[in-house]
Amino acid sequence: MFATLTEQARGLTADQRNAFVAAFLGWTMDAFDYFIVVLVYSEIAADFGVSLTKMAFVTTVTLAMRPVGALIFGRWADSVGRRLPLMVDVAFYSLVGFVCAFAPNFTVLLVLRLLYGIGMGGEWGLGAALAMEKIPAEKRGFFSGLLQEGYSVGYLLAAVAFLVINPLFGWRGLFAFSLLPALVALYVRAKVGESEVWRQTRDRARLTRTTPGQVFRNPAVLRRFGYLVALMTAFNWMSHGTQDIYPTFLRQGLHLSVNAAIGIAVIYNIGAIIGGTLLGGYSERLGRRRTIILAATIGLPVAPLFALSATVGWLALGSFLMQVCVQGAWGVIPAHLTELSPDAIRGFYPGVTYQLGNLIAAFNLPIQQRLAASHGYPFALIVTIVPVLIAVIVLTAIGGEAKGIRFGAQPINQPPDL
Repeated sequence: MFATLTEQARGLTADQRNAFVAAFLGWTMDAFDYFIVVLVYSEIAADFGVSLTKMAFVTTVTLAMRPVGALIFGRWADSVGRRLPLMVDVAFYSLVGFVCAFAPNFTVLLVLRLLYGIGMGGEWGLGAALAMEKIPAEKRGFFSGLLQEGYSVGYLLAAVAFLVINPLFGWRGLFAFSLLPALVALYVRAKVGESEVWRQTRDRARLTRTTPGQVFRNPAVLRRFGYLVALMTAFNWMSHGTQDIYPTFLRQGLHLSVNAAIGIAVIYNIGAIIGGTLLGGYSERLGRRRTIILAATIGLPVAPLFALSATVGWLALGSFLMQVCVQGAWGVIPAHLTELSPDAIRGFYPGVTYQLGNLIAAFNLPIQQRLAASHGYPFALIVTIVPVLIAVIVLTAIGGEAKGIRFGAQPINQPPDL
């Protein structure tokens, strides 16, 4: 993998590398803070005296507010460029994450996580737009997979931080720690030049007097927008359905030790990083849709091993393979969504479709938690994961793709031709 990274990075300019690193680090630190809650929400529930089902809504409000952030920061980025909105966004969510360490009760924490969701919502679309607009078209697949797996790297870092920090300072110490890494992403972003694709699109829009609102009202743009929201709903349900409740399943359902549960989390996040990077790169040869369908199809026979195993070894193997498949499919998404987006609203379009899908999928964890309470965790996992994998396959199959499209070459008021 490292040899492939070196090969793919060869020929990139310093600005292209900085843009990618900035987007990757921002998404990594975003996920780090989000998964802190996933790993410790049973401890927070105990401290605040609330049920696990009620506590699960802390993640729900975070996911539910992400479309708001995508809308605010995406529209801003299409108006003034990518850099400034990205820097403001990362500063905002890092500060809110830090303040969570001092929440005095459940209600305050819920409000803070709601605000955090706004920052988290702005991060992905803007980072993906900036990185994919700068990366050469023939390298998009590989760097798309690598970029998306910043999410898994963040989860992995959260798991490691849990093992090191939580025993010493508890869950509040984890939130306090989330401020420092985010500042690294902010520093790198300060070194990134503005997107030339955005500059060219702005100039074309001025010449043709085309506004983002006019582009969005185009029926073809609206139809694709609706399709992508449906696709991202299935994708987000697939991702959160296999990740968010799993640490609780291991610890509360199977009564594994904390170290065993976190060890398994480390293993399956390594699988996620491998799957996303390899299949993202492979999508350059196989195509975006075929790669997604392949990954989700392989995930179907893995699901029983993932959800029904009861020993550490089989759980580690099942979760590893499941995340290779799930994040292998996800690795295609940064390139896929940005390639399907009209030039004039690429800051807005991928992020809002992604985050509206998250909004619809935001109730995944409470639903799984309720099903687990009445029927057990294995049942809750199987009945939510298998239908979603099928939905990803079907929705991907009926859609289109624009692999390798040259940004800026399409009519400004039209979606890319498929």
